[in-house]
Amino acid sequence: MKTRTKVVVIGGGIAGCSTLYHLTQEGWSDVMLLERDELTSGTTWHSAAQVTNFGMTQTMVGLKSHSIRLYKELAEDPEYPINYHHADGGIRLANTEAQMDGYRHFASMARGMGVDFEVIDAEECARRHPLISTENLIGGLWDPLDGDIDPAQLCQALARRARQAGAEVHRHTPVTALRQLNDDTWEVETPKGTIHADIVVNACGYRVNEVGAMMGVHHPVASMEHQYFLTEEIPAIRDLAHRVPLLRCPISDYYSRQEKNGLLVGFYEQDCKTWGMDGIDPKFVNALCPDDLDRVSDVLEGAFARMPALMEVGIHTVVNGPITYTIDGAPLVGPIPGKRNAYCIIGLRAGLGEGGGHGWLLAQQIVHGEACYDTWVIDPRRFTGHANVELTALKAIEDYQNEFRFHFPHEHRPAGRPMKTTPLTPVLAAEGAEFTVVNGWERVDYIKPTPDFTETLGFRFNEVQAVVAEEVHAVQTGVGLTEVSGFNRFEITGEDAQGFLDRMFCGAVARRAGRVGLGYLLNHQGMLKGEATVAHLPAGATGAARIWYGSAAASEYHDMDWLTAHVRPEEDVEIRSLTNDWTILVLAGPKARAVLAEVARGDWSSEAFPWLSVREAFVGIAPAIVMAVSFSGELAYEIHVPNAQLYAAYRALRQAREAHGLRLFGARAVDAMRLEKGFLHWKTEILTEFDPFETGLDRFVRMEKPEFVGKAALLARQAEGPRKRLVTLVVDCADRWAQPGSSVMLGERVVGTVTSGDWGHRIGRNLAMAFVDPEVAATGRALEIDMLGTKYPAEVIPAGPYDPEFARVRS
Repeated sequence: MKTRTKVVVIGGGIAGCSTLYHLTQEGWSDVMLLERDELTSGTTWHSAAQVTNFGMTQTMVGLKSHSIRLYKELAEDPEYPINYHHADGGIRLANTEAQMDGYRHFASMARGMGVDFEVIDAEECARRHPLISTENLIGGLWDPLDGDIDPAQLCQALARRARQAGAEVHRHTPVTALRQLNDDTWEVETPKGTIHADIVVNACGYRVNEVGAMMGVHHPVASMEHQYFLTEEIPAIRDLAHRVPLLRCPISDYYSRQEKNGLLVGFYEQDCKTWGMDGIDPKFVNALCPDDLDRVSDVLEGAFARMPALMEVGIHTVVNGPITYTIDGAPLVGPIPGKRNAYCIIGLRAGLGEGGGHGWLLAQQIVHGEACYDTWVIDPRRFTGHANVELTALKAIEDYQNEFRFHFPHEHRPAGRPMKTTPLTPVLAAEGAEFTVVNGWERVDYIKPTPDFTETLGFRFNEVQAVVAEEVHAVQTGVGLTEVSGFNRFEITGEDAQGFLDRMFCGAVARRAGRVGLGYLLNHQGMLKGEATVAHLPAGATGAARIWYGSAAASEYHDMDWLTAHVRPEEDVEIRSLTNDWTILVLAGPKARAVLAEVARGDWSSEAFPWLSVREAFVGIAPAIVMAVSFSGELAYEIHVPNAQLYAAYRALRQAREAHGLRLFGARAVDAMRLEKGFLHWKTEILTEFDPFETGLDRFVRMEKPEFVGKAALLARQAEGPRKRLVTLVVDCADRWAQPGSSVMLGERVVGTVTSGDWGHRIGRNLAMAFVDPEVAATGRALEIDMLGTKYPAEVIPAGPYDPEFARVRS
């Protein structure tokens, strides 16, 4: 075994084998895989191994499509063919119209990735799967490429190809210690010797945190016991001339696929059970948990009702083994937060079906720094300090219980809440706030008109529409107040802080004390990496002069890793996070200045404190940093307050209620208003798949700057011309909004994908943002958007149709 290599991949299941193979495909042959026992001796060996194209985001569909193409190629390899039942087809059932709406949306979204799903009725479901009953069934979603694969053969085929490309695979080689050296390389200790590696990858399945502990990190991954059984031969299947499709049933929480002439039937019972919470026996290898069919009896009854043939056949084998989950059900594939040259590919609850694609995207990140898709949906940094063991377990249980029930728009399930709160959370709850969740933070979504008000979740406008309209009207005509919890906030100091930021941003950076600027960070491919405000705080009671960097709440770990990685050894730059210590109160509307002047000393006139100014002040008795910035398009102030004084500042502002008609509002209203202004969201419109020119951010780029991260790549991209353009569309539809991922159509051709949609209450129009082909991006161009299976007329309009001159924010 060699002692020096570029990458060590730890773990020999589908995650590790796929990563190793794809690293060689990206041109790196000096790579190794270490497995503590035999390949596939963890979860992989007992996987039900279903391979579907279905995903709830385009990134997930894209990586699954890659898996299917790769597996088909491996199956057809004449030198080493593997067993892959390709394109048996699969059906996801539904018994509510809301579920069917979801399937219609997912079909529209997948079309943009070149994947053709079909929404079918109950009778067609039964025609394609002759064993099912149509009782309590409306229809389903048909995936023509659904299938299953042999897990062990798949991993061996990937390892074989990796070896042929120069990689090494070492079985029975456990990792016993990991040490990071001063140059950020790693020593990987094993019983067979120590390996010096540039990069390490944790692909350890349910043992993920054993290796994580060697790095000094904890990963939010928990294991659940999962049971399925294999039936004896079913005559109806034996006599068919084709294989029966796969079936996934959110009505009764089970799935099935053909296994020889019987069925494999798996269960997601409500009385589910975590596994390995207090440690895992080192001897648990190629092992299973004890059978416990009593636990799935309720689910089994539903399966019997849907597939009566099950009641006439015996059980051949029962399998009960651990599978891994994360807090939101999606895996963790990418850089390990807070570590250099360390990656993970873990929490793959559907590992066999998706693993080919996950390894593909991870290998691209390791070799090139980014993948071909924006990978935030699977990025390990999307969870921050709140992602502890107990929360992960609670969310894993909840996700397991809802395995086939997708999240509706604006749905936030209750397990593990509230996790992150501020002193105002109970106060706002008492005032009727309904909360959304952002990076674990409870944030006001809207204010309920009555205590018993509830929202009907779905893909169409509902009773919340009128509530949001009133909140927007209050902000437009008077003054509104809301809390923005969890906003990412770094304090940057040091002699070289300004020069460092000049290099990080592709445009001009605010330099004068008392001024705020908005800017964009690029990656080394010239694509958009982040968006941030930079505020130069003058010296005052809360500290010396310093720079505040502010960005989206979800970007806390992501941005810290990116910034710290680019501080040069010779630079005097210190970056300190204040994210969990301060909270923002937003005061917005034409009467906002009057309210602020009433509670804070000083001259708040537009002449003394114009738009994009920052000042230290006291709001009542609470110290605060006040910024004249707006995400709503109205005159607005962000009032940043230390959490210890947050309630005092809130009370001072709230006392203006009677005199100025101040009203609380929430994030739902803000999102509707920002679309009217053409303001972008990070990881919605600001994606690593597009550059600033494609995203319409030309005014924030200064190509004449001598240096900024990504400049050379951006110059090269300019010469090639845009692949897409971000546009605003007005949609001729009044009962639904365009969902992220909805396909923009020109006739029968997909020409773009929606990123955001909502009703613009101030202009009375249904709006959407979308990346479209450049030739259809001109203002006035007539297109259509596929919204829940119906194509609605849409027209390209100038971005920011509300107050395009920005007169209101400057008033």
